Amino acid sequence: MSGNLRCELLDSGVAVLTFDRPDSAANIFDQPTFDELNQQLESLEAKGGSLKGLVLRSAKPRIFIAGADLNGFSRERDPQRLGRLIDQGQQTFDRIARLPFPTAAAIHGVALGGGLEIALACDYRVASLDSATKLGLPETNLGILPAWGGSTRLPRLIGLPAALEMILAGKQHAAKPALKIGLVDGVAYPERILAEAVKLVLQGKKRRLKPHLANRAPLSKVIAAQARKRVLAKTRGNYPAPLKALEVAVAGLTSSPAQSLANERREFINLAMGEPAASLIRVFFLQERAKKLAVESAEKPLPVRRAMVVGAGIMGSGIAQWLSARGLRVVLKDIGPEPLGKGMQAIAKLYRDAVKRRIFTEAEARAGSDRILPVFEDNIPLHDVDLVIEAAVEKLDLKCQVFRQLEEKVPFCRVLATNTSALSIDAIADGLPHPEKVVGIHFFNPVHRMQLVEIVRGPRTGPLALATAVQLAKAIGKLPVLVKDSPGFLVNRILLPYLIEAVRIFQEGYPAERIDRLMLDFGMPMGPLRLGDEVGLDVAAHVATDLTQRLSHLPPVNAVLPRMLEKGWLGRKSGKGFYDYQTKGKETLNSQLNEFQALQAPQVDDAELRDRMVLLMVNEAARCLEEGVVTAPEDVDFGMIMGTGWAPFRGGPLNYADSTSLPAVVARLQELQKRVGNYFAPCALLADKAARGDRFYASAPGPESSAGGPPQS
Repeated sequence: MSGNLRCELLDSGVAVLTFDRPDSAANIFDQPTFDELNQQLESLEAKGGSLKGLVLRSAKPRIFIAGADLNGFSRERDPQRLGRLIDQGQQTFDRIARLPFPTAAAIHGVALGGGLEIALACDYRVASLDSATKLGLPETNLGILPAWGGSTRLPRLIGLPAALEMILAGKQHAAKPALKIGLVDGVAYPERILAEAVKLVLQGKKRRLKPHLANRAPLSKVIAAQARKRVLAKTRGNYPAPLKALEVAVAGLTSSPAQSLANERREFINLAMGEPAASLIRVFFLQERAKKLAVESAEKPLPVRRAMVVGAGIMGSGIAQWLSARGLRVVLKDIGPEPLGKGMQAIAKLYRDAVKRRIFTEAEARAGSDRILPVFEDNIPLHDVDLVIEAAVEKLDLKCQVFRQLEEKVPFCRVLATNTSALSIDAIADGLPHPEKVVGIHFFNPVHRMQLVEIVRGPRTGPLALATAVQLAKAIGKLPVLVKDSPGFLVNRILLPYLIEAVRIFQEGYPAERIDRLMLDFGMPMGPLRLGDEVGLDVAAHVATDLTQRLSHLPPVNAVLPRMLEKGWLGRKSGKGFYDYQTKGKETLNSQLNEFQALQAPQVDDAELRDRMVLLMVNEAARCLEEGVVTAPEDVDFGMIMGTGWAPFRGGPLNYADSTSLPAVVARLQELQKRVGNYFAPCALLADKAARGDRFYASAPGPESSAGGPPQS
């Protein structure tokens, strides 16, 4: 045996099987684990009537069982071998479900995917009252579906509506909500879950499941139709996994368990062999890669316990709230009581909303708020501040002034960070006695929703400041990408030309709805004109103007945005932009847009308009790699997916270029160069790779791109 499990027999006659994968923070299901589990089950079955029951538990402090080893699934391209992997899980869990003695799962920590599926095969489930405990089936987020019995057993256990929430949307439940919907049979504090599980087991085999009215026709058909409608509205048909999972779950209500498991197996294989699943699993590996990011430094990265945030606006208050929620003490500084008051109100609202969504308890929210000290005076002692994050207005002269003052006020602080989204880190550091302290930590708006953080290395940024910034990002639960100090850094460098091209297409006379619909159909989470409204048309115009002045290959910003700004149309924050937001809860197209457009647009198909926006991003993404803004294509794709929601099922702009074929991309760019403008000329790296028949990725990125332990689903 490989030592992944150990078994002990309690005085009560109940066996306890403990999962404890050696030298790993997580328990996962791989071939050795399944082999060992089946050997243990065989030994337990041989005990016959002398055994009163079985409890499954984990020795890990924060993970019950994380799920399947994605390394095996992502490498496997043979449907027959993939089928055998599914068979092994189904047969093992079915064996647990058929055991002659009662079984229970004592769940402490994360139980996702296969971790929950093995628990569903047990007669009883007990979950610990700990923030680490989460139960869910996230497979559709990876382009696949629960195929070790989850799609079959969950709807029968908790009813179709609640099951579809978990299966189609990947919703996770903590212990108390799980108890409320019937997902678990009991909850207890971590030190009591084993005793509670044993207590349930000693009650004997569980009776038959109570039938759910929602699982019967015609109600089940109505629920399924509504769920399908919601999935299509959200995915626009780009993600096949939720639709297939819906079919399998609903069909399982009226078929035998064996037939439902066969349906799971068939559809899992079909999905796993498809491009969307390959791209989504690849995104998972890229996230794991970011979690392992490290920077070499002669000095160890500094632990950050107390931070100072300068500026209490939207970004500053969002950063302060996030840091305080992760246990850091925060000094929030602004020029006066009024902006500070607004910032603290924004922070209070973030905490209230988090309590409503059960992210925090009331006590946790109060404790987080109490860790923030709002100040506007200059006489507050700041000797113990470990790191400063400046989040003032995006004006270079103002930021330079702030940093000059910071060097005087916090002379012992080793890291001075700026949250600038596009300004030069080197320009901000210029003239300071210690420019090596200055680094960019660019959070994205809204801070509490966006996982990506750009860590920006200026030419004079020291390794200690850089390493500390990376460590902080990971410590507070963000995903860092390391970028060079350059115009727009990475995400805005690629995104802003796309937004401005959408405005240019609009000016040519094409309807705003058509432009946004094209990119929604492509897979973007929001159309470019609507995104401009959300960002703020004033912010978009400012950053785009700065970018086009610093990058000679980009054309200047046209007159549309300046003219809209003259009217006071800033987007959502002013109530009007490309869309009208003045009627609460209802957004309509701005009916006064015609004056900014040509009377009649040239007749071109949707493909050309889409390519103008998409391939402009692809070309700029390749140029970022060419210029060394980042060091690897993985960084480009990861940054765009996590920072903008760039069609995850397409794997990012460079992966999209590979899958389309680089010669085809270059030929299309050259065609657009002739028809539209020289700014579509393919960059040298893209043209060179196409000419050599090369790719950005030597092969489809997979588990080898992830350092550390094996990823799970």
